[in-house]
Amino acid sequence: MTDLTADYVVVGSGAGGGPLAVRLAAAGHTVIVIEAGGMTGPSDLAYEVPGFHAYASEAESMTWSYFVQHYDDQQQAERDPKYRADLGGVLYPRCATVGGCTAHNAMIIVRPNNADWDDIADLTSDDTWAAKTMNGYFERLEHCLYVAPTPRLPPEWWLTRQLARVPLLRRFAASNGHGSQGWMPTSLANPLLLTRDILLLWVVVKAAGTQLSKLLGRHLHWQESIFGLVDPNDLRAQSRSMQGVWLIPQSIQKGRRFGTREPLTAAATAPGSTLRILPDTLATRLILDDNGSCRGVECRTGARLYHAHPQPSDDTGELHVVTATKEVILAGGTFNTPQLLQLSGIGPAEVLRSHRIDVRVDSPGVGANLQDRYEVGVVTELKDKFTLVKGGLFRPPTPQDPPDPLLQEWQKGGGPYASNGGLLAVMASSRPELSTPDLFLFALPADFRGYYPGYHQDLELKPNRLTWAVLKAHTKNRGGSVTLRSTDPRDTPDIRFRYFEEGSDTTGDDLDAVVAGVKLARRISTTLRRWGATELSPGPAVATDEQLRDFVRDSAWGHHACGTCAIGTDTDPAAVLDSHFRVRGVPGLRVVDASVFPTIPGYFLVSSVLMISEKAADVILADASAPATPWPGPPPTD
Repeated sequence: MTDLTADYVVVGSGAGGGPLAVRLAAAGHTVIVIEAGGMTGPSDLAYEVPGFHAYASEAESMTWSYFVQHYDDQQQAERDPKYRADLGGVLYPRCATVGGCTAHNAMIIVRPNNADWDDIADLTSDDTWAAKTMNGYFERLEHCLYVAPTPRLPPEWWLTRQLARVPLLRRFAASNGHGSQGWMPTSLANPLLLTRDILLLWVVVKAAGTQLSKLLGRHLHWQESIFGLVDPNDLRAQSRSMQGVWLIPQSIQKGRRFGTREPLTAAATAPGSTLRILPDTLATRLILDDNGSCRGVECRTGARLYHAHPQPSDDTGELHVVTATKEVILAGGTFNTPQLLQLSGIGPAEVLRSHRIDVRVDSPGVGANLQDRYEVGVVTELKDKFTLVKGGLFRPPTPQDPPDPLLQEWQKGGGPYASNGGLLAVMASSRPELSTPDLFLFALPADFRGYYPGYHQDLELKPNRLTWAVLKAHTKNRGGSVTLRSTDPRDTPDIRFRYFEEGSDTTGDDLDAVVAGVKLARRISTTLRRWGATELSPGPAVATDEQLRDFVRDSAWGHHACGTCAIGTDTDPAAVLDSHFRVRGVPGLRVVDASVFPTIPGYFLVSSVLMISEKAADVILADASAPATPWPGPPPTD
């Protein structure tokens, strides 16, 4: 590959970089997307089959396996059964392929809370971040396959008003915040799949509704029921705080995964395309001119160059430069974006000097503010296997395997593999005074207790287990960090989350909230005892609140890292970006990925990142056509 030039250079092809690159190219600009991973084949079952997403997260063809520290305290860290001292921590799967982590995630698409956007608008005094605007980006990107679009009729038309009064027809009278013309399909799993275990699942659904009603102190409204026509992405759910028992929206179309790979490759292969994707290309350093402006990206081409790959190459790759005539946009994610900035001399001065890197911009917030959700699994063992998953391998077959009846069903367009395996979800508040629910519990016909090497095999081998995965949203802990391990751009950075008391949540609210979620999941699962079910995790010996706190401390995990290049105010020295995604002190450079969030939005991060990608495209195109304005300098450091 010779050196290349484009108007915009985008580093990363996932939820942040992919939609943005497509929008910029559609506006007539030349765009180059740099992607460190390769391109999965069009018939790669690990990618295509939604039911294989656990396998995909460990598939050698596209996985990057980070090993992170949950605690600085080594004794506490080693209490986690997932901890691997020989590998340097707890497995944190990321994805290296065109499409980024949209190629291996669980495909759950849940709209963030309105407050998540309004808080950024208040922080930055930028009303374009307000929920009333940001919700429009969700509608713009979504192609909802389970809600009829708003009728194109005058609002005064009498039938529209009549339909809107009938609950069973209301979703067909208005889209209620759903989009029908976007590029990202969203669907619900076929409810008929649940009939394969109808009696068992009826007990679970009924117990979930009963326990949520007790928590709320009232009967569930029809809009909060799995049998209603509202889902978590319906704006009517927002108006009722989103608490309810739901089917789970997924980015799946015709039984196949849909991520940013699809629009990216379609745009790149279209006749006359101005978008080019460079797979197997690792960005190693930003090129800054004498005035500190970003002019391009230094990169190395070659497969498996990054040391997070399970089988990294010994090759150093071939050095190239990709020049941007307008801007460079980093979308490498929460771990790699701050790493690339620090390697380029943009970050905390003391960190850079410790690695003998020339300080170009002293930006103490680069790599700070690392945060994540907490998740634990409440696992119950049943007497019998779920009929829903019986006989399934939940991975691509080998020549030695017997026929997989679920794969055969998927090849005909349906079956359990056509969904992510989530049976249903419960959204609730850990404390009654919270304005938005902070607990998302979803039921899985599997034994899932977090990430460790080979974890997907245990999911395959134990189809008689039911897991309530308890996810704590809106966490308070901001105490984590991402810093350089070395100046070799192929090395992974040092990633430290500093869970619970080690971080900034000194009141213990996060820990108590997860405990409340475990208790709720246990109350739901108690109804299964009549079926001869027994709880495996936390287990009967874990009974008191303090024992539950220890269980959560020792076993929690996360997979929604964010915040390491946060947006903030001009006066905040920790603010890496302004509200237009611009890196302070570095003209020509922006960040558009999960690292931009000052505080973690709810609930599954991918939807929030897709929304900011759409917003960033508008911002960049508007700035490109506007008269030149002073670039924001670094905020004061004293």
